[in-house]
Amino acid sequence: MIRLFLVDDHKIIRDGLRSLLEAEPTLEVVGEASNGEELLDQLATTPADLVLLDVNMPTLDGFATATRLHEQYPAVRVLALSMLNDETHVGRMLESGAHGYVLKSAGKLEIFQAIEAVMAGRPYLGAEIGISLLTKALQTPAPPEPAKGGGLSKRELEVLQLIAEGLTNAEIADKLFTSKRTIETHRQNIIEKTQTKNTAALIRYAARSGLLQ
Repeated sequence: MIRLFLVDDHKIIRDGLRSLLEAEPTLEVVGEASNGEELLDQLATTPADLVLLDVNMPTLDGFATATRLHEQYPAVRVLALSMLNDETHVGRMLESGAHGYVLKSAGKLEIFQAIEAVMAGRPYLGAEIGISLLTKALQTPAPPEPAKGGGLSKRELEVLQLIAEGLTNAEIADKLFTSKRTIETHRQNIIEKTQTKNTAALIRYAARSGLLQ
């Protein structure tokens, strides 16, 4: 038997959930509260396995309540049940310690699936939320690819290759038939363009970016 605690600031929502959940023989609603503070006051004397938690509530909202539950009652599972379906609220609830998030518009079957998943230790996102987040991700333009060569000139790429091979500025100057001061200038330009702080970081950047032969 899974012991459930309902937390929502609208009594009509709590009444509807209680009626829905108590029809399932494996579930027992052991308590209800209109905000997180009332929940925490009751949990000490009313043990629960799972809290169905609204997000937008007065006094102590879902974010703060989930955080407190995670700290004070780590064994209690938390399933957010809300009308808010944007990625900001979903992300904040999961970061606050919620184990799942389902919309109040979900059907009976999905709510039972969410409870089953969360109690089994699996994270759960409602189907409508997942589709919404995927749609937004697909509509987000991909970041522009970095310019070939990392914006370095042909000469700077030559200098970078020789730096990676362990040559000193003087040795590079001799190899490229130029002055040591010119190589020092090239090295400084390369570091600025790649936004690296030192030679070691520069070589790591060059290796990851495929700039080395």
